[in-house]
Amino acid sequence: MTTMWGDSAYYGLDAEFDPDWFLTREQKELRRELIEVCHKVLRPNAIECDKTNAYPRANVEALAKLRLLAAIVPKEFGGRGENHVGITMIAETIARYGCPSTALIYMMHMVAVAGLVYRAKGNREIESLLSRIDSECLIGTASYTDPETGGHFWYPKMSGAKRVEEGWHVHKKAAWTTSSGYADWYISQTTSPDFDGNYGNLSVFLFYKNEVKGSAGKWDAMGMHGNQSGPVEIDTVVPPNRIVGWPGDGAMSNDEAIDPLAMLMYAGSYNGLGLACIDVAKRHVTRKAHVQYGRRVADYPTIQDTFGRAIMDGQASRLYAYSVAKALDDATDGGRWDIYYEDPKAMPRAEYALWCFKAKFISTRFCFEVSDKMLQACGGRGYMRDLELERLVRDSKAGWIMAPSNEVTAQLIGKWGLFGAEAIDWWNQKVDEPVLMTELGKLDDAGKQRIIDKLTSEIQTKKVAAE
Repeated sequence: MTTMWGDSAYYGLDAEFDPDWFLTREQKELRRELIEVCHKVLRPNAIECDKTNAYPRANVEALAKLRLLAAIVPKEFGGRGENHVGITMIAETIARYGCPSTALIYMMHMVAVAGLVYRAKGNREIESLLSRIDSECLIGTASYTDPETGGHFWYPKMSGAKRVEEGWHVHKKAAWTTSSGYADWYISQTTSPDFDGNYGNLSVFLFYKNEVKGSAGKWDAMGMHGNQSGPVEIDTVVPPNRIVGWPGDGAMSNDEAIDPLAMLMYAGSYNGLGLACIDVAKRHVTRKAHVQYGRRVADYPTIQDTFGRAIMDGQASRLYAYSVAKALDDATDGGRWDIYYEDPKAMPRAEYALWCFKAKFISTRFCFEVSDKMLQACGGRGYMRDLELERLVRDSKAGWIMAPSNEVTAQLIGKWGLFGAEAIDWWNQKVDEPVLMTELGKLDDAGKQRIIDKLTSEIQTKKVAAE
C-alpha cells in the first residue's frame, strides 16, 4: 500500500519498510488519518513554529479532533483505550510526517495521562479531567525534573508536600518542563508529606494552569522550537483529591506508569524523527543530478551504502521499540490500565523497565547519528532551510540529552548488567563503603576528628528534633 502525501505518493521510504505486522487494521487506518492531518496541519505549523518559536496549539487541537489526547484513557472514561503498540505508532507518525516539537509535547502529555489513569478509579477529579481531555483540548504535561539533580528526574531534592487543613501544600521547582506555561494541567512529583530522607518516598499531585508558575515564551534553544520547555515553580495548596494515588505512591507510579510510557514515547518520537531525516534526504538525492556525470546523487554506490546502513539502523530501532510495546501489551492484556483498579499493587509493566530504558537509548542514538549522515549525503543543499533537513538535524539532537540522558542510561544499563538490578541505587540510599573508607584513609587524625564531630552533631540534632 502506497503512503499518500496529499494527492501524491509520499516522497520518502515506501510503506514496505513499515513493520505493519505489529498493527491492527484499525491502527493502520488511524495512521492514515493522522498522516493526512500531518500533511494539512502539523507539517506547515512545524515549519512556521520553527521560525517563530510559537507554541503549536493548532497542532494539539488537530490531535484532539482525532481523539488522540486521550488515546490510552480507558473507554469507561471516554478514551480510545489504545495499547502500547498503538501509542508508539502515533508518536512515530507525528514526528515523522508532522512536527517533532508536537511529538515531544504529545509525549509528555501522554506520560502525564499515564500517571493519572494509573490511579484514576474512584477519584472524581481525575475521572472528570480524563473524560474532557479531547472534547475540551486539555493538554497536560509531567513536571518531574529537579534543578539540583538534573537528568536523575526520579530524585527530587527541591520539592516537598505537607498535609494542611485544606488538603496539600505543595512546593516544587522543576528545571525543565515541556509546555511550560502553555499546558492546561500538570502532574508533578515531590517528596512525601512524611519524608524522612528516603527519596523512594514520593508522591504525585495534579495541578491546573492557574496554580503553576510556568515560563511561557522563554524557550530559546537550538531546536525543537515549538516545544516551549522551561522551568516551573509550584507553591500552592490543593484539595485532598489532587493527590494522585496516595502518599508514598510515587515510586510505584514511576516504575509502572511514568517510565514505561516515557521510554516508549521517546522511542516512537525519535525513530519517527530519524525516519523523517531519511525521507527528506531520499527526496533530494533521487532528484539532484550531476550533469557532468549523467548521474543522480542516489546513483553513487557510496550514497546507496549510506542509506542502506541508515535504513537498517532505523529498522532495528523500530523493531526493538515495537517488540517492547508488544511485550507490554501481552503483559497487560492489551494495554489495560484498569488492572490497577482491581489490584493497586500489580506491576506488570515494571517487569520490562530494563527493556524500556534501552528503547530510549537506541532510538535517540539512531536519530542523533542518522541526521548527520543524511546531512552529509545532501551536501550543501542539506544546510539550506528550504530542504527542511537542517530543521530536522537541529531537532534530532535533543533526545540524547533529555532525561535520563544517554550517558546516564548507558551507565544504568551497564551497572545493571554487571552487578544486577539490585545494584541500581535509584534513590541514593546505598553507601559505597570501599570508596568511603578509601577517602577517610587519606585524612590525618585531626581530619578524622572533624568528620566525627560533624556526624555526632548531626545525630544529636536529629535526636533533639525527634523529642
